Amino acid sequence: MKTTSSPLLQPRSPLLILLFLTAATAAAAMAAEPEQNAPPAAAAQEAAVHIVYVDRPEGADAEEFHLRTLAPVLGSEQKAKDSVLYHYKQAASGFSAKLTPQQVEELKKQPGVLQVVPSQTYQLHGPQSGTTRTMGLM
Repeated sequence: MKTTSSPLLQPRSPLLILLFLTAATAAAAMAAEPEQNAPPAAAAQEAAVHIVYVDRPEGADAEEFHLRTLAPVLGSEQKAKDSVLYHYKQAASGFSAKLTPQQVEELKKQPGVLQVVPSQTYQLHGPQSGTTRTMGLM
C-alpha cells in the first residue's frame, strides 16, 4: 500500500519558512517590549481647564474663598493664584483653573466644593453649514 503524506506536512519553500520565522520573532519582540504608543505617565497627568462651583459662605470675599479652597490642593496660595484663570462671582460662585486629573479628585473633597467639571466651548452654527452666529443681547 502506497503512503502519501498530507500536503500540509510537506516542506514548503524556504522563503515561506523564513517569512514565518520572521513574523514569529517580531511578535515575540513586541510582546517583550513595553508599548511605545502608550502615553507617558506625564501626559496622563496633563492639566486641563476645569470650572469649580463652590458654596461660598455668605459675606466671604469670593476671590479669597476660591484661593483658600484651591491652595491646599496645589500646595500654596501663590500656586492657587497662578492657576486660577477666572473668578465667577455673579450668577454662580466658582472659578476656572488648569488642573490635573489628580488635582480634580483632591479638589472635589474640599469643603464647600459643589462640583468640578471640564470647561467646554460651544459654537452655534446657523442654518447654512459652517455659518457661525453670535447669540446674545444686542
